[in-house]
Formats: sequence, structure tokens, C-alpha cells
Amino acid sequence: MIAFVVVSHSTALAEALVLLAGEMARPEPPPIAVAAGTADGGVGTDAALIAEAIESVASPEGTLVFTDLGSAVMSAELAVDLAATGGEVRLAAAPLVEGFVAAVARAAAGGDIDEVEREARRALTAKLQHLGADDGEPAPPPPSGRSESFLLTNEIGLHARPAASVAGALRGLDAVVRIGTATRPAVDGRSLVGLMALGARRGDTIDVTADGPDADRAIDAIRALVESGFGE
Repeated sequence: MIAFVVVSHSTALAEALVLLAGEMARPEPPPIAVAAGTADGGVGTDAALIAEAIESVASPEGTLVFTDLGSAVMSAELAVDLAATGGEVRLAAAPLVEGFVAAVARAAAGGDIDEVEREARRALTAKLQHLGADDGEPAPPPPSGRSESFLLTNEIGLHARPAASVAGALRGLDAVVRIGTATRPAVDGRSLVGLMALGARRGDTIDVTADGPDADRAIDAIRALVESGFGE
């Protein structure tokens, strides 16, 4: 699993973000380190502290670094040069809150560093679609494979935690899973961003299509989640 580092001017902000992302990391959160504030406890960033944080969690599968404001990016760039690691380290060009939460959820669902970074960059999709803004993305191809439809009965529908549960349930399964609704085209079933962008609420029906050796297991896993009300 890839690792993460959160670089922020504020320790409180970084720690709260890690706590929030952990709620979406099903079934197991990836390694995460925080490098926030200065060495004397002030507001700011410190390249040496960031380098230490990178080294503390660096994964051979890659490490993705998220930053907040401008100077944090510059400190993180220097830290990448200073850190001694055995794997690739990238700075994520993504919004801090939405990007980090989406990336952690995707990593927990089994994504590699390329998939996770793409997910982070797409993290504003749900907000853009909800507010009617054009995200500029082309329409995805139609799904193929075995399909079933499920009625959502939990109170809030396919919001963040149920979406994370769906993504996590598909971890390790050899299947391409797409989920859509009557009004939204199908999205990747492992994408927290995509699932939330569906805007599926209680009483809506989601259409699940799975293709691959584990297609039946994937659909059964989603059926179990829906029928349990996602544990809510």
C-alpha cells in the first residue's frame, strides 16, 4: 500500500484531516505521517521535519505528499530532495481536504500510486457537479458485464461513509465494477469521488455492473452492504 504525508502550516488542521480521512479508509488505512508547524511549535512548515515524516512512512509502492498553502509546497519540494527513501515520492497537485480524503480512500481500496494521484486530482468532481459547474471531463464508456440494481434504504444514501464502504468491499477482487443511477452515468466502484458525485439518496436505485473473474463476489458484496443499510 502506498503511504501519505500531510504538510500543513497548522498541526491542528493536519491532525483533523488525518482523522477525517481515516473514517473513509475501509477496511484498513494506509500509513500516514503529519509534518505540520515549525520545529519550535509555531505556524509554518519545516523541510527537515517533512523529510523525517516522509522517511517514517515511505513505502516501496510510493509515497504521496499533500500540502496546504504556497510555502508548504516549496518546503515539501526541498524535503523530497533531503529524504532518504527506497520508493518514489510525489507531491500531489490536488486540493488538500477533498484530495487527501479521496486519495486515502482509494489507497485503502487497493489503488496504486497512479490511480490514487488521479483520484486526488479529481476530488472536486462531486462538488462541481452538485453546484452545476462544468468539470470538463469526457463521458465515461458504458459499463459491461453482469448487472443488478439495488434500492438504497439507508437514511442519507450513498454519502461519504457508505461510498467508502463500497470501495473497501471491492479491495482485492478481480473485477471491474461500475455503479450508476438513472440520472448519472456509471462510475468506478472503487472511486470515493465518483460514488459521491452520483448524489444517490435514500429511495434511489443504483445500477451495479461487474465484469471479471470476481464479478459475482463484487455484486454480492455490494448487495450485502445495501441490504444492511451500510450499518447505519
